[in-house]
Amino acid sequence: MTQHEGRPQPGPTGSSFHTMWKELRPIGRHPDSHGYRRYAWTGADAECRAWFKEQAEVRGLTYEVDRNGNQWAWLGDPTAGDAVVTGSHLDSVPDGGAFDGPLGVVSSFAALDELRSRRVTFTKPLAVVNFGDEEGARFGLACVGSRLASGQLTVEQAHRLTDGEGISLPRAMEAAGYDPDIIGADPERLSRIGAFVELHVEQGRALDLSGDRVGLASAIWPHGRWRFDFRGEANHAGTTRLVDRRDPMLSYAETVLAARREAELAGAVATFGKISVEPNGVNAIPSLVRGWLDSRAADQESLDAVVGGVEKAAREYAGAHGIDLDVVRESFTPVVEFDHALRDELARILGKSSGTDLRVPVLGTGAGHDAGILSGHLPTAMLFVRNPTGVSHSPAEFAAEDDCVAGVLALADVLEGLACT
Repeated sequence: MTQHEGRPQPGPTGSSFHTMWKELRPIGRHPDSHGYRRYAWTGADAECRAWFKEQAEVRGLTYEVDRNGNQWAWLGDPTAGDAVVTGSHLDSVPDGGAFDGPLGVVSSFAALDELRSRRVTFTKPLAVVNFGDEEGARFGLACVGSRLASGQLTVEQAHRLTDGEGISLPRAMEAAGYDPDIIGADPERLSRIGAFVELHVEQGRALDLSGDRVGLASAIWPHGRWRFDFRGEANHAGTTRLVDRRDPMLSYAETVLAARREAELAGAVATFGKISVEPNGVNAIPSLVRGWLDSRAADQESLDAVVGGVEKAAREYAGAHGIDLDVVRESFTPVVEFDHALRDELARILGKSSGTDLRVPVLGTGAGHDAGILSGHLPTAMLFVRNPTGVSHSPAEFAAEDDCVAGVLALADVLEGLACT
């Protein structure tokens, strides 16, 4: 990275990162799966939030929680404008990995520690943020905190969100000590941000294959979630003849296979990863099978082809088995092209890291992020840290500590270039 006179060796930065990582890592970890269950507005989420607040306070940063429950730690005047913000999220998917989200938050605090050790002069406010409920594991909608702040999720829509036990988002927030009556768009806050840079573990193996530790994001693929409701007729599994059955599970199973075929044809991805069955008895033919499709593609035309093909196949299968079918689009994010000027500036900063014109890999991604949600409202960019396994949303998710420290130093260089000039 950029050479600085008197700059400390990676040891202090690595120590800062390691200490925080060690403190955060046990929170919400399931003893059997070894994955994380840090769901929004639960006990594990509260522990993560307390950890974030503590990190802000020990560094003498101004701590605040916005109207949507997102946490902020400020160096400088939060109201001054043209702030440089970094961070990510601390919640997880069911039995998720340690790095997706938390790596960005821990690295942000460690990058601030690195900048202070360089004794740089900050000319713009700097903030670290933890966006709430990014994964959508509890209420079924991703990036709730940033969607609310940007107005992409209305108050009315948010109030209708419920978890698997029927608990509404407002009720969950209230139980966690937050006021659900004040949630909503926060344009004034967003207008004070000049740039948002999110560091994230790569959810793929591009950097591992290229031999690079850190890369830049070019764009986020268009992606969405669709709910398929197959309605049949409940009946006895042991006494109902096969020819007399209206079994929605058959149509669902055939649709899952159709999703794989359509994705292969379009060079995209499609996944049925969640299912709900009623009455959910071993000896009962289901009356309802509800499955959620997640699909992503490099462009909108390909995504439309996949989802359209899956729905067409599902309706054909349902018709053949006497099943009623409803398809509901629950969320959708169009292609996100990160701000080109900001991306080019990050490439310039990182490309001069060794005094030579080092090329920084630029990667597309099929994963959604808060940076993508905010991109329509302010300049955003992303850094990726190498993931040698390519595995994500799994306890097997991994990044070597040396690579994590390289990510911290890259982020520090970027923040210095943006906030200290």
